[in-house]
Amino acid sequence: MTGLGTYWRTVRHLKPGQLVDRVAFRLRRPSPDLRPAPPRRTAMTEWQVPARRAPSLEAPMTFDLLGERHALADVGWDGPGVARLWRYHQHYFDDLNALGAAQRHALHVALIDRWLADNPPSRGAGWEPYPLSLRIVNWIKWLRAGNDASAAMIASLAAQARWLTRRLETHLLGNHLFANAKALVVAGLFFDGAEAAAWRRTGSRILLRELPEQILADGGQFERSPMYHALALEDVLDLLNAIAAAPSAAAEVGDLQRELAARVPSMLLWLRAMTHPDGTLGRFNDCADGVAPPNSELFRLAAELGFAAAAVDEAQGVLVLRDSGYVRVDSGAVVALLDVAPVGPDYLPGHAHADTLSFELSLAGRRLVVNGGTSCYGDGPQRQRERSTAAHSTVEVEGGNSSEVWAGFRVGRRARPGGPRIEHRSDSISVEGTHDGYSHLAGRPLHRRRWQFDGAGLVVEDDVSHAGTSALARFHLAPGLTLTPVGDESHWRIAAGASVVAEVAIVAGRGRAEASFHSPRFGAVEATSCLAVALERGRATTRWTWAR
Repeated sequence: MTGLGTYWRTVRHLKPGQLVDRVAFRLRRPSPDLRPAPPRRTAMTEWQVPARRAPSLEAPMTFDLLGERHALADVGWDGPGVARLWRYHQHYFDDLNALGAAQRHALHVALIDRWLADNPPSRGAGWEPYPLSLRIVNWIKWLRAGNDASAAMIASLAAQARWLTRRLETHLLGNHLFANAKALVVAGLFFDGAEAAAWRRTGSRILLRELPEQILADGGQFERSPMYHALALEDVLDLLNAIAAAPSAAAEVGDLQRELAARVPSMLLWLRAMTHPDGTLGRFNDCADGVAPPNSELFRLAAELGFAAAAVDEAQGVLVLRDSGYVRVDSGAVVALLDVAPVGPDYLPGHAHADTLSFELSLAGRRLVVNGGTSCYGDGPQRQRERSTAAHSTVEVEGGNSSEVWAGFRVGRRARPGGPRIEHRSDSISVEGTHDGYSHLAGRPLHRRRWQFDGAGLVVEDDVSHAGTSALARFHLAPGLTLTPVGDESHWRIAAGASVVAEVAIVAGRGRAEASFHSPRFGAVEATSCLAVALERGRATTRWTWAR
């Protein structure tokens, strides 16, 4: 049971307008506007191929989404047969612009016609503002690729844009409102006339207000999720692509174009910085492969729009994304991503995990230490496990979470980080951070973690300020690695098959092996191992050395 205190610690951070708008959103029942569509804009130039995802519609009326395959005949467009997130993706129509989309043209035409027949205006999940916004953009991308539209499709696009203007998600804000505004701008650039101009103005006004808040000064999206950052970068690039393709509207959206373009270089660098050498995004907060387009597609589209490729200066050794709170360390064969970040914006922490002072590490291009990842949304037990502190490579105190994550997307009490503090010497890099996520416990314990990198390895020092507190540091290993003790349980070996990757000496604390899991993408949970180190008198120190 969730107590009143948890509810209060959750809702007290909301903006007053969110509460008012939530009530209004639920009570308001607009009627769909089915007037004839505005004329299509004729003065359109060629635009660049959007960032492409993997295919998700390789059989007629059959969707491969989030690790599950379902035929439309079995699950329909609505109802409880599949998870809500799967249902949303079904209505996005991402496959229209996925890799190899031209070869599935007949499937796409049939699916659009079926959607139009089965989803009358204002009814069902497909007319909820978020999937509606993504579908408007995907349909217009498909049309801009040279595909023909039926009169019914054009009429529906206009009806969807009109409906969206009355269902903006001002109660949720964040990426939902951003997606709503993006759809209105893209629709306003696709159509012409006074009504389309009104859509452009509404969308532009929202985006100009939201951009400075949602895209931090270091380029990171403010929810501190690499996956949602990649989606935000796609949004920015799509908008610039649509603006460039409609030169007759350039004067009306010039301010928006400049504000979007100014953020692309830092957003590209942030994405590069939070990516492992194998191309995997760092698993901080909600993050999984296969939801956002791959980095290669985002960088390709950015280059085609005139933005230079972003590169992390590995010789620099350390890159501090100070506004976001992340640190990237390049030390010899090691790439480490360190989390000294807030869990997210106070009024919108829905994608947060209790992962403060966690880290991930790659060695010689292969991931070694990981966080748990994300395989599902909703509010079931797996979602609770994946958001928990125990699922991350950090310290759990008294068996609880550093931030009070609950339900599917709620956070009560939040860890407040301090730092990062950096010492960069010729032969070593030291990063230190603290957080107060457990300060509500007896003795008001604070967690301090220090990572020290040198050419031979890494030392991780953990201190919990109240020595009588029970605390456990966990280091989750990437799937495919084995963990075995060497002699007693103060010395451990990590191997990939017969090859030793690293050895870990426990200088302070008591170690044991635990079974663990890693969720690389939605619908997938892989078994792995974890080195768990119990703090003694509030301290644990592990020394990691790399195999030569």
